[in-house]
Amino acid sequence: MVEQHIRAWLQSFIVDLNLCPFARPLIASPALRITVCDGDNLEQLHLAFLSELDMIQQSSQQQVATSLLAMPNALTDFNDYLDFLEHAERLVEEAGLEGIIQLASFHPHYLFDGEDPQSPSHFSNRSPWPLIHFLREEMVSDALDNIANPEQIPQRNIELLEGMGHEAVKARWDALTKGGGQ
Repeated sequence: MVEQHIRAWLQSFIVDLNLCPFARPLIASPALRITVCDGDNLEQLHLAFLSELDMIQQSSQQQVATSLLAMPNALTDFNDYLDFLEHAERLVEEAGLEGIIQLASFHPHYLFDGEDPQSPSHFSNRSPWPLIHFLREEMVSDALDNIANPEQIPQRNIELLEGMGHEAVKARWDALTKGGGQ
């Protein structure tokens, strides 16, 4: 059920709203990996993260282009999630994978620092459960080379979501997460 909700979120928010213009070709690809860690403590999350990090670096891009690690039973507090994300980024660095693997962050209560808590812009990084997205930097670079003005993506997303309005974005979110997500 967790994976189904993540796939629905990817389709409804990331692809349908075009929040990430690189996601569309991967959404139905077997090279998109979604792993669910049912652990509820930091040690289990740490091991799941290391396992996923090892798996992606040992796999070819054709086998696993990108991976999402979902943690539905832990890190419900956004600040706890940010602490774990900081730990995860240190692990990438310690593994010598900086510049090879990049992490992206998504959380049900994602808030951009300094933004109004009611701003719809937060939904660009909200997901049904706490997630860490493992990206291959080479793929990111290639994708950025093939899109006009990639530096404008975050601003375009903010304008799109704010243009939709908080109520419309929240209704879309509620329809997606009702009965499964947070």
